[in-house]
Amino acid sequence: MRKTNFFERKGPFSINSLFKNLKLKKKNIFDIKDLKSATNNDLTFLDSLDYINIAKNTQAFVCLTTEKLKKYLPANCEPIIVGNVLFELCKVIRIFYPGADLDIPDGTLEKPKRLNNLNIKFGKNVLVGKNSKIGKNSFIGSNTIIEHDVSIGENCIIGSQVLIRNSLIGNNVVIQDGCKIGLKGFGFIPLKDKNLRFPHIGKVVINDNAELGANCTIDRGSIGDTVIGKNTFLDNQVHLAHNVKIGNNCMIAGQVGFAGSSIIGDNVSIGGQAGVSGHLKIGNNVKIGGGSGVVKNVEDGSVVMGYPAVSLKNFIKNLKK
Repeated sequence: MRKTNFFERKGPFSINSLFKNLKLKKKNIFDIKDLKSATNNDLTFLDSLDYINIAKNTQAFVCLTTEKLKKYLPANCEPIIVGNVLFELCKVIRIFYPGADLDIPDGTLEKPKRLNNLNIKFGKNVLVGKNSKIGKNSFIGSNTIIEHDVSIGENCIIGSQVLIRNSLIGNNVVIQDGCKIGLKGFGFIPLKDKNLRFPHIGKVVINDNAELGANCTIDRGSIGDTVIGKNTFLDNQVHLAHNVKIGNNCMIAGQVGFAGSSIIGDNVSIGGQAGVSGHLKIGNNVKIGGGSGVVKNVEDGSVVMGYPAVSLKNFIKNLKK
């Protein structure tokens, strides 16, 4: 898949212009990235013990963090100590990516051109934004909107009344009617008089041979990306919040919800109406029963059920009490 930045980035900005009254080495900051992908020209952030193992290897030049967490950063990364990491991060993102806190409808939409040599078929009232790419032998259903710079691979079937923005989609992907993909996630900083919207500058990546059932909603990432692995199938009305990453060959039944930044391994099966809390790690080859509430990490090969989700053996034992 091609690399695309869906949001205009300003800068670079000097670190001293971003953070006044701090004695920092004079250097320009080019972007804001997560701990894993940041380079020595970037700013990153650390606000949870869940990410200290990644933090130890970050290549970022500076990191917004707390006094308690700064010890987990490597010597090459300068800590910037703040009281509220996400609040300060939000302010910096707004400088680099003004306007990313709201989803403005794409003003470049127009009727698609008929590309007979690629055998792309369009239903009625389809609109496509500037610089979007659709692979050969794909079919786009009626009343569907594909916004600017979206990439759709070959042999894809996109249903009717689908909205796709800020997304890269692989080959042989099926997206059924009514899906909304790449919209801003539910993120804000609560203040006294109003809620400060947290900009979402990531994207959605859907890999080859995946399938999304009707009316799924897939939020784009806030800093990183939201990812759906190869050959993973989602049933109707599944919701992925920002930064969720689902592995390969997963089967997710209807009305399952994933809170932000959860990571799901390969070959995972989840029954209908289950919920997975945020910032959790679900291992490979895990099975989660329908209606379960997962509130802690799940190890490889586990079978869990209930609320809070426990091993299936313990769940059955509790039913007999």
